[in-house]
Amino acid sequence: MSSRAHPVDGSPTTDGGHVPMKPSPTRHKVGIPPKQNMFKEFMYTFKETFFHDDPLRDFKDQPKSKQFMLGLQSVFPVFDWGRNYTFKKFRGDLISGLTIASLCIPQDIGYAKLANLDPKYGLYSSFVPPLVYACMGSSRDIAIGPVAVVSLLLGTLLRAEIDPNTSPDEYLRLAFTATFFAGITEAALGFFRLGFLIDFLSHAAVVGFMGGAAITIALQQLKGFLGIKKFTKKTDIISVLESVFKAAHHGWNWQTILIGASFLTFLLTSKIIGKKSKKLFWVPAIAPLISVIVSTFFVYITRADKQGVQIVKHLDQGINPSSFHLIYFTGDNLAKGIRIGVVAGMVALTEAVAIGRTFAAMKDYQIDGNKEMVALGMMNVVGSMSSCYVATGSFSRSAVNFMAGCQTAVSNIIMSIVVLLTLLFLTPLFKYTPNAILAAIIINAVIPLIDIQAAILIFKVDKLDFIACIGAFFGVIFVSVEIGLLIAVSISFAKILLQVTRPRTAVLGNIPRTSVYRNIQQYPEATMVPGVLTIRVDSAIYFSNSNYVRERIQRWLHEEEEKVKAASLPRIQFLIIEMSPVTDIDTSGIHALEDLYKSLQKRDIQVHTYIHTY
Repeated sequence: MSSRAHPVDGSPTTDGGHVPMKPSPTRHKVGIPPKQNMFKEFMYTFKETFFHDDPLRDFKDQPKSKQFMLGLQSVFPVFDWGRNYTFKKFRGDLISGLTIASLCIPQDIGYAKLANLDPKYGLYSSFVPPLVYACMGSSRDIAIGPVAVVSLLLGTLLRAEIDPNTSPDEYLRLAFTATFFAGITEAALGFFRLGFLIDFLSHAAVVGFMGGAAITIALQQLKGFLGIKKFTKKTDIISVLESVFKAAHHGWNWQTILIGASFLTFLLTSKIIGKKSKKLFWVPAIAPLISVIVSTFFVYITRADKQGVQIVKHLDQGINPSSFHLIYFTGDNLAKGIRIGVVAGMVALTEAVAIGRTFAAMKDYQIDGNKEMVALGMMNVVGSMSSCYVATGSFSRSAVNFMAGCQTAVSNIIMSIVVLLTLLFLTPLFKYTPNAILAAIIINAVIPLIDIQAAILIFKVDKLDFIACIGAFFGVIFVSVEIGLLIAVSISFAKILLQVTRPRTAVLGNIPRTSVYRNIQQYPEATMVPGVLTIRVDSAIYFSNSNYVRERIQRWLHEEEEKVKAASLPRIQFLIIEMSPVTDIDTSGIHALEDLYKSLQKRDIQVHTYIHTY
């Protein structure tokens, strides 16, 4: 078996192959590369895996004082961008902060209900975590606070362990415990530079999971939207719809439906206005707060609460109390808190990092994924000790923050100050806020999570990815959020394993009147060279796929020999294995090719490997 690199004139092909031209009469063998030092090779691999961004490059050849300052700026980026902060930037951050505050206050009250918590905990979670993130985070655009998907996931997982109605104190303690360990998980992934683990949840699986979660969240809001008092604790679509229709004759409240439908129409209309004109971005941002103010005033003057319209009722006044003593560090609930926290933390991390990268790309700046994880983790650790539940980056608020012209993370600080003032002085005003308006706000907020265009694109590009998307989607809406997440992760891992263990191979043929070779399945006009079979391997050859590659090549050869025999053509005398896409090969791969060579040598078939050089 020869291994030769021919001087060729060609370019990579769109189907993963190459454009080999006819080799010149002169052939050159490529020499064996110098033997590498094993320790150096190991260190290089280790560095590329965990420190590919070379985080210590700025510390080289710097005095101790400079290194200390760089270290401080690395942990607290506020000391870096804060030095160049100007009034012009503050003006943009002030407008952005006030805008997202008007959006977050009504959303937080609703999201806390999704997590089966008192509404005040939603406001608490938009006060402390954004302050911590503003000091430690590297994204200029991300807006921090509770989000719908994580709130629903957390509420579902917590309810499975403790009933919030019968044991509200234990439920609250478990929520703080889960938040603490969610933060620990996020910070640990960043500190140990294991952020690449969240990439195992594919984009397709995330699209399906988010879409399913959005529908589940919207269905859950039918309780408040229709004024139903007795509602199922399950989240699957069948149980929810069954509960809704059972209450149709005696459980629906027409005043509640009128309030919810009217303001949902107003919210959706404001969103359409905001999309049509970028200058009117503030219209959909401030619409939820206007809805809360108007509906609350309406209920108060008409005393609609006496007619069956459910309201928020009492909302505690004051800032976050300490909750460190409420976190479980021993007992049975510790293990439950860790399990729930890890799951919630990973989902929150996936959402926040994706949002941060999206807006960083729009403004052409870089964010450090590992530093982001540490920042998100620390804000949840601190938050768990100050009566907050899991917070992360909110896409709807971050989009508004971006459109409003935010310049730095100061917009999060402005938002926190507004939430603080609300907690200190304005919470009594929410007493008569109808639950229907909170349901309408949440339904309006989760609609963009249903990304139909992304699902269509996934279907066109990769059918296996589409299966992951649909699997996660149906898992969430027909079973539960945690099962949908499990399906999403399982299918993502299955796809990775399938691609590793079953790499693609292709038979190449010559395009008529050219010296270009292509996959004959993609280019039917490509013709085979008589007596020669050319096969391309499109992956590295490892222990996990070496036997498959050998067997697949043998099967290609057997199929081609049968075709040749049936057509009375010259028998196959040469097998050329195109290995340009093979970036790596281990000892198992070498042994597999040696076995293939020995097997074909007995059949008087010459084997050659081809590597395209550039």
